Amino acid sequence: MDADTRTSNTPARKTTFAPLRVRSFRYQWPSDLTTSFAFEMETLILGWYVLVETESVLMLTIFASLQFLGTLFAPMFGVMGDRVGHRNLLTAMRAFYALLALTLMSCAFLGVLTPVLVLCIAAMMGMVRPSDIGTRNAVIGEIMRGNQLMGAMGIQRTTQDSARIVGALTGAGLVATLGMAYAYVAVASLYILSTVLIFLAGRARSDSSTPRPARAADAPSAWKDLGSGLAYVWNTPHLRGVMCLAFLINATAFPLFHSLLPFVVKDVYGASQTTLGYLVASASSGALLGSLMLSHFNTFLSPARLMIIAASGWHLAILVFAQMPGPLSGAIALFFGGIAQSSGLVSMAAILLRHSEPEYRGRVMGIRMLMIYANMPGLLLAGPLIGWLGYPMTATLYCLFGLACIALITRHWRQQLWNRDSMSNTR
Repeated sequence: MDADTRTSNTPARKTTFAPLRVRSFRYQWPSDLTTSFAFEMETLILGWYVLVETESVLMLTIFASLQFLGTLFAPMFGVMGDRVGHRNLLTAMRAFYALLALTLMSCAFLGVLTPVLVLCIAAMMGMVRPSDIGTRNAVIGEIMRGNQLMGAMGIQRTTQDSARIVGALTGAGLVATLGMAYAYVAVASLYILSTVLIFLAGRARSDSSTPRPARAADAPSAWKDLGSGLAYVWNTPHLRGVMCLAFLINATAFPLFHSLLPFVVKDVYGASQTTLGYLVASASSGALLGSLMLSHFNTFLSPARLMIIAASGWHLAILVFAQMPGPLSGAIALFFGGIAQSSGLVSMAAILLRHSEPEYRGRVMGIRMLMIYANMPGLLLAGPLIGWLGYPMTATLYCLFGLACIALITRHWRQQLWNRDSMSNTR
């Protein structure tokens, strides 16, 4: 059997890093890692730039929301992946990131960079970037067995978590030391490297080892493919329940945990960009620990139950963080929030990949990315609320609302998501 197939005939030993024995995954993992590094550096650098130049939390929320603009088109990216191949699509997406980073770098060197230009580039990046995680997950779903998915997703998740640690600290340090233009040399270089690695992974993979989903010749139009994917999710109770939970956490938890941290650091704590890097690194350290623990102990966990418990724990951690008086105590709350975040998101992705029909996998992950659109109303509502009520009270209201909705989701889909013998809790 080919070295890049899902597994060999001899069962692999259960180790934390067992998924890296798959050759294609060994190429994809560093590509995902470098992409995630660039994402985190870019978000921190540009978010701080917009906040400092405009001195407006509203402009910061607009910048953050633009990064999720493409979530409306994420299902179509899933259709495209099902038709042309998820790995081919991922290569094209990462080449586009590199092109935009090179453009912004050139503007910085020429001294023509403005907040308006940054917002325009963020909007273009936002058309594509939200679909990156779903597409990379769909590739993993093609090359891993069902009982390996939780472990593989845990390892894959470390690319985002470790990137937030190193990327946040590096991004803050590079801008402070070298300036915006030279910091973007590093960002553009990471995007170029990630493109090369995912391209090599595509060439190294044996086509015969991966089941091929439906392509353009199998359906009259992409819109029909999309409609069938939406119908499939709607008519599959456990998938519909997971999507509702995904929408909720993107509306309530994500804006407070990520996008609004620059405001908390600057206006609540009165601290610098370096402190922002430390807070992001603290949250990501917890997420990295959670990912590694999931990868190691995945055979003992019930995925759907863990997803619900982790989502609740994430909201509780944010609720505690909102009451913290300074960066040190806030960093501790963010660390535990990071553990809950990664536990919930990894188990959610594993459920969607393992319990979706292969021919619908790309569309299911595209619809999952569509749920990220909830970030936009969550962020745009948070801006005025913070100006009116302040950050602690706004965060408290968001978290209490989120916890109440999690309880309702659990009650409504109890049979599919909470019962121990449900399909979603298969280990």
